[in-house]
Amino acid sequence: MGLELFLYLTAGLLGLRSLLVSSAPIDNRPQSIYVPSVGKFWHISDLHLDPTYHVTDDHTKVCFSSKGHPASNPGEFGDFMCDSPYNLILSALEFMRQADPTPEFIIWTGDSPPHVPAKQLSTDMVISIISNMTHTIRSFFPDLPVYPALGNHDYWPQDQFPVSTNEIYQAAASLWEPWLKPEALLTLRNGGFYSKVVAPSLRLVSLNTNLYYSPNKETVNMTDPAGQFQWLVDTLEASRQSQEKVYIIAHVPVGYLPYAIRTTAVREVYNERMVEIFRAYSDVVAGQFYGHTHRDSIMVLLDHQGQPVNSLFVTPAVTPIKDALEPYSNNPGVRMYLYSTQDYSMLDIWQYYLNLTEANSEQKPSWKLEYIMTEAFDIEDIEPRALHKLALSFEKPQSKTFQKYFSHFMVGYNDSIVCEAFCKLIQVCAVQFLDHESYSKCIKKGNQGNGL
Repeated sequence: MGLELFLYLTAGLLGLRSLLVSSAPIDNRPQSIYVPSVGKFWHISDLHLDPTYHVTDDHTKVCFSSKGHPASNPGEFGDFMCDSPYNLILSALEFMRQADPTPEFIIWTGDSPPHVPAKQLSTDMVISIISNMTHTIRSFFPDLPVYPALGNHDYWPQDQFPVSTNEIYQAAASLWEPWLKPEALLTLRNGGFYSKVVAPSLRLVSLNTNLYYSPNKETVNMTDPAGQFQWLVDTLEASRQSQEKVYIIAHVPVGYLPYAIRTTAVREVYNERMVEIFRAYSDVVAGQFYGHTHRDSIMVLLDHQGQPVNSLFVTPAVTPIKDALEPYSNNPGVRMYLYSTQDYSMLDIWQYYLNLTEANSEQKPSWKLEYIMTEAFDIEDIEPRALHKLALSFEKPQSKTFQKYFSHFMVGYNDSIVCEAFCKLIQVCAVQFLDHESYSKCIKKGNQGNGL
């Protein structure tokens, strides 16, 4: 099926979603522990819909997103060499609706189009896919506010986000208007970012970190692309004066990648600026939430004295795609956060996943609870101090907590894969050290054989 044909069929498929998605048993529901002072929200990211996905005997032609590499074991709900079939996305949303249809809100941190060559897409097609995903989410949660962030694939050509208004910023504002206020729509149209008060004394800030993404040629040598740094500082300062707490959401995360040494996700100069802003306003920022890497990871922002001041979370992708040369991938995942409605501190993560191999074999999408973070790692909450204590435990030789963390990093893809030596070093350094100086010291120390 071609991309254009898919866009014509979408409306009909939406009406048939109950026929396409099997009901999964919902075990370990988080509702049982909720009290009035606990709020909750879903986080989904990296849907990466591939409309061309179809099961065929020729595994090199299952999906455009495999770029000619043969699919490994394609089935109704996808393949590890491909981006998401529509049925996979429907199953994730249907599971979320069954597991908990009434959280306070959903955050959606971007990347709707598939990983395909630029010639397979266009501005109109990217807008159509974002529109499709927006309407699909709204069809499952018609009365629930959803707060999106743009991902680096949510533009054409991918990654090349401009610093002024354009067709995609305008389209996103139109599509997301039911969820946002006029002042948020104004900055979204002009720069791809916005803020909105989402609860009493709680502001959500959606950043366009694609402006800082290393492959973006549009922003090379710019000091403050689209004026977003100044806007962020002004917004955080106003929140401080108003005694608001702030949740930061974005697609491309701050910090160093946990699978590539000395590599920040955004340009290093922009990373340094973001780290300093978040340090300066750590009393205001109550949590940071990202996507992009497709894996499940945490980071702890330390101040200049080495004290933990911010918790950062990278949610795994719905898409299971992996590069042909990668040794591992991820099962599809969605997650729920629990937070205090009194001070908006972060309490817990309930991470859910779909065993893709099992789902294809049984022709049934049985989404399950993968872990509850406080129980899995025996921590009180997911505030900075607790996460920092956990991160320090990763450093120990043969750390069982680190191996569990790495298994969750892959969303249960393969428990037999062990991350040691160099693999462990870059993971551990990425968790604790977000700026160039401290990260470099961690890598140097690890290379000298100090137990990592």
